[in-house]
Amino acid sequence: MPNPNLYRKSLYVMNEGQPVPATVRSYTEADFDELIQIQTECFPPPYPSELWWNREQLASHIERFQDGALCIEVDGRMAGSMTGLIVQFDPAHPDHSWEQITDSGYIRNHNPSGDTLYVVDLCVRPQFRKLRLGQWLMFSMYDVVVHHRLTRLLGGGRLSGYHHVAERLTPEQYLEAVIRGELNDPVISFMLRVGRTPIGVARNYLDDAESGNNAALMEWRNPFIPI
Repeated sequence: MPNPNLYRKSLYVMNEGQPVPATVRSYTEADFDELIQIQTECFPPPYPSELWWNREQLASHIERFQDGALCIEVDGRMAGSMTGLIVQFDPAHPDHSWEQITDSGYIRNHNPSGDTLYVVDLCVRPQFRKLRLGQWLMFSMYDVVVHHRLTRLLGGGRLSGYHHVAERLTPEQYLEAVIRGELNDPVISFMLRVGRTPIGVARNYLDDAESGNNAALMEWRNPFIPI
């Protein structure tokens, strides 16, 4: 019998105008092989294979914070996943790297007493990306924020198009140009569409040539928690 305490939400997604049944749910050990396969499809070579999820990381996710370990199925097929952990975030000292704040994806630093749900990873199989599954995974993580009475959801969005303008704009100027609609950044523009707002730029956030190692820290505030 399924664990009644695990997250589960049924919905429909639109595929070329046709509604298709989908489910967002907590992932379990039975899903590990498929979750790793999704990583290989989302991050193919020359992306280093050692940076794909491994079974030890996935086991830590469900052991330490299963509410933050979500996947989405479309018509019964696994199509994507999203993972988070709870941390204590100090807005006065926002600088951090992805490795520091996520324990390199192992989330052994998960803090049940923290105030912030931090996004570790979001990935959707390429053939499903037109269905806006990333949006539904993000909205489901907002449910987790509200359920746990956290202040915010937070995560770094790499400035994926920054390399095109790095010679003339700082990362902060680039982010402002995206917010004004003068530039489009696939990652940041997606986050804006799903309700995330920027609170600043984190330098040396990750090893990524396209972004110059820069990421925008993007939050969603719990509307039931006063600022």
